[in-house]
Amino acid sequence: MDISTIVFWLAVLALVIYVINIYNTLVTLKNRYLNAFSQIEVQLKRRYDLIPNLVETAKGYMSHERETLEAVTNARNDAAAILKAMGDGNVGGGEMAKLASAENTLRGALGKLNVTMEAYPDLKASENMQQLSEELTTTENRIAFARQGFNDAVMGFNTYRQSFPPVFFAAKFGHPADAELLEFDDSAEIQAAPKVSF
Repeated sequence: MDISTIVFWLAVLALVIYVINIYNTLVTLKNRYLNAFSQIEVQLKRRYDLIPNLVETAKGYMSHERETLEAVTNARNDAAAILKAMGDGNVGGGEMAKLASAENTLRGALGKLNVTMEAYPDLKASENMQQLSEELTTTENRIAFARQGFNDAVMGFNTYRQSFPPVFFAAKFGHPADAELLEFDDSAEIQAAPKVSF
């Protein structure tokens, strides 16, 4: 066997190893963002479990605000159904946009409930309501943290997938499209602190 044949086979072996590395990196990065999404899923489920308690506590004080309470319940149910449909890593094909839209609706309904609760000082002073509000606030912070981790993992996957030469192999290896970010409407309307007047 002459030296040119040995060099040729070494080059082929190096190319095969490099392609295997691309495949493994794509799988690793996809699994990272799927794991990151599961962290969001845990926190969203926790919030969905807290909301019925919040609504039940508020019902006792807000008998004239039935429409507001129903809007929160319906928005919670819609968001929970979408999240459940996304089980087993079904995070592509527009599913993130559906979840983001449902979450924005839920966040808007919760914001409206918070504004409405301002008119009920007894409700705000209730120990149950204070505890639920604290748990929801903590959960919201966890959701934001988990969402940031997920979006960072998605960006890492997308950046690698779009880079050269992985872009040539990604579709052939079962990664035909970029992963979707989870973006909530962080508008001033939702995030605004309540105004207090004296």
